[in-house]
Amino acid sequence: MALGLLLLLGAAGLAGYNLWDESRAAESVASVMRQMEQIIPAQRELPEGMIPDHELAPEMEMPAVELDGEEYIGYISIPAIGIDLPVMRTWSYKKLKVAPCRYAGSAYLDDLVVCAHNYPHHFGGLIQLEIGDRVEFIDIDGNCFEYAVAEKEQLNPEEAARMLSGDWALSLFTCTLGGQYRTTIRCERVAEEI
Repeated sequence: MALGLLLLLGAAGLAGYNLWDESRAAESVASVMRQMEQIIPAQRELPEGMIPDHELAPEMEMPAVELDGEEYIGYISIPAIGIDLPVMRTWSYKKLKVAPCRYAGSAYLDDLVVCAHNYPHHFGGLIQLEIGDRVEFIDIDGNCFEYAVAEKEQLNPEEAARMLSGDWALSLFTCTLGGQYRTTIRCERVAEEI
């Protein structure tokens, strides 16, 4: 009976820590997004005939800005699940506890891969996305890249290399509850209307 009580107390402690960690991450993301609103141009308008730098040199490194001690390349907006989240320049397990991170690639080369924790205020809602839902990535310079969800996958943790496979312009992934699988959303670029 004592062992059962000890296990219950341990589970309650773990649940409490997870709630605290999730709340801390949500506050951090909100702070960074407020700062980004002041930095990123609302709508980048280039003079007629001018071509953006990223189109002239798509292999260029994505520009970043330092906010709260971390470097961010822009933010991701997914209206279907009601999130706008900053994206860090590089990823690590420590950084994932703060905000989504670029796992690999570039929006400029149409091979961007972004990962995040499954916190409800991060990528916890990815599983709810439907084929055709819109996703936007806005870089630090205000360039907007529009995508549509094209495919949903559940990958095993050992299949992380598959995040980089295929011809997807944008891939988003997070752990499922319990960490057994990776919910993976594959997106195609939406053609610009003229």
